[in-house]
Amino acid sequence: MIFNRFEWALLVRILLLSASMLLCLYFIFYTERIASGVIISLLVTYQIYELYQYVLETNRKLTRFLEAVKYSDFTAGFNRDSKLGESFGNLNRMFNEVFDAFRKARAEKEEHWQYLKTVVQHVNVGLLSYDESGNIELVNNTAKKFLRTNQLNKIGDLARVNYDLYQIINQLPPGSKTLFKPSPDLHLSINATELRLRGNTYKLVSIQNILSELQQQEIEAWQNLTKVLRHEIMNSITPIASLAGTAIDIIHEDVVCDNGMVSFNQESYDDITMSLRTIENRTKGLVTFVEAYRNFTSIPQPEFERVRIDEIIKEVVQLVKVGIAKENARINVNINPPQLIVRIDPRLIEMVLINLLKNACEAMEEIESPVIDVTVYTDHEQRVFIEITDNGPGIEPEALEKIFIPFYTTKNHGSGIGLSLSQRIMQMHHGNLTARSVVGSGTTFTLQI
Repeated sequence: MIFNRFEWALLVRILLLSASMLLCLYFIFYTERIASGVIISLLVTYQIYELYQYVLETNRKLTRFLEAVKYSDFTAGFNRDSKLGESFGNLNRMFNEVFDAFRKARAEKEEHWQYLKTVVQHVNVGLLSYDESGNIELVNNTAKKFLRTNQLNKIGDLARVNYDLYQIINQLPPGSKTLFKPSPDLHLSINATELRLRGNTYKLVSIQNILSELQQQEIEAWQNLTKVLRHEIMNSITPIASLAGTAIDIIHEDVVCDNGMVSFNQESYDDITMSLRTIENRTKGLVTFVEAYRNFTSIPQPEFERVRIDEIIKEVVQLVKVGIAKENARINVNINPPQLIVRIDPRLIEMVLINLLKNACEAMEEIESPVIDVTVYTDHEQRVFIEITDNGPGIEPEALEKIFIPFYTTKNHGSGIGLSLSQRIMQMHHGNLTARSVVGSGTTFTLQI
């Protein structure tokens, strides 16, 4: 409606101007009334000026409005009382309403920003963000506490405080995480990601102190380990002590000392021999257990190299088929993509695969048609997974929760360190080993490299 009124007002002014010009020409050329023509010409000049101002006022208002929007300056307003007519008064009113809406939106945005800043400053996770030039865009109070500094303008300033931590943060690839212990009271988990805003690239780093969680897990691990150690040691020490006491009783009751000569009957001799033999066997078993524990705690560091995973899998499967698997056991291998290259320590990964395939074969000893499926694949993040699935009896849920605890075993003859050792090797490869099982349907172990 405003523009309709503007068009009518403009049309009326043009018609009046045209009529005045015609009238001016009529007086000058047809009636020779020069004075009247001059007066009317002055009127024409005024009408031209007024028309110019009328049109120009619209451009001025639009220019002021667009400049205010461009620079987010909504403090100024437009005079509601316009001398150029009602249409301009309505235009002023609409501009002012738009300004009011912008001011309200900016105020809400500012409130949300202040709220987010408050949240960011009070979270227990350190947040640090900087651009490609190293300029710090965001650093909260928790990050300052972890970084041991109160002032950071550039990420390079951190090098003066803790050079090692600076190197870790600056060189950590986006999408990766690492651990760092700058002091006894800090054990930092550092994660990095990359953001792209308004054509600029920013690196966002989150820093969290996981010391309490690690301590809790360490306590739980020691408790579980202590339970297993106590169980295994008591199983050996109790019969040793009992048999030693029995042997002493036999010596006291049945052995006869006569003039420095010691004699006892055949039955006592057999009992003492049996007791000592049993003590010897149990002692050897305890020594074997301690040796297994030492092997578990002294895993060599991986020596990474790029290898084809299909060659590793085929070599291990061939070895298992010849030495471990039953004659009727079938091992299926599916690798996608076929010539996948991975960066691993092949000797340690072979150890893990052999252990898992050996466990699968032993679990299917009572199965008529044992089948093991070995599947290798990658996910959308290009992570490599190796799944080993058997059709054995499965694992009870209670046992499934404990199978990775050192020295825990469900076998009659087993050290209980195979799966723990395998999981530790995968962790040293920055991967993981998990298991899932359905009783009566089989078990699947998954290696994530």
